[in-house]
Amino acid sequence: MVFGRLREQYEEAMRPVGRLLAKSGLPPHAFTILSVLVAVVAGYEYGLARVVEGSLFLLLSAVVDMFDGGVARATGRVTRFGAAFDHVLDRYAEFFVVLGIVYGGYVDWVVGFFALFGMLMASFTRAKAESVGGLESCTVGIAERQEKLLLLIGGSLVSSFYPPILGYAVLLVGVLSHITVLQRLHYTWVQTGGK
Repeated sequence: MVFGRLREQYEEAMRPVGRLLAKSGLPPHAFTILSVLVAVVAGYEYGLARVVEGSLFLLLSAVVDMFDGGVARATGRVTRFGAAFDHVLDRYAEFFVVLGIVYGGYVDWVVGFFALFGMLMASFTRAKAESVGGLESCTVGIAERQEKLLLLIGGSLVSSFYPPILGYAVLLVGVLSHITVLQRLHYTWVQTGGK
């Protein structure tokens, strides 16, 4: 959970960017939607077996996804709905990217499904721990979204020289995601006393 520990620092670093982007007049939701559209393009590029282009659009999607929070904080428009909207659209972005990687033939569909389901369940476990479990925050775990995206981007770039590596990266994302589910369930058990 390397990037999770740095969340406050990168949110602070995004503040000037958020203020600059806020001058465009676009609401934070616009950047959330834009990040998903860019992820769709990334999935499309992967589907066409253009792995470098896919990874670059995936990186761009991740960067744009940081803008919504920056704009929301800069304009004082941080809302609970905005946070929920961002999390939901992040899952759609992941779906399109993994679908493109599978369709492009970089990984077997079983491995792709395993990874995608793990990514969804890690997010779902956090959401349930914070809603039903009553935890203020359940961001624990070996890998959050940022680490998983970096694995996919890194695997994509290296695959130009060693094609099987992207498949291994997807598999690793799946394994780390399912480990994160277990860690979050354990954390919730400890915090709630099993009640």
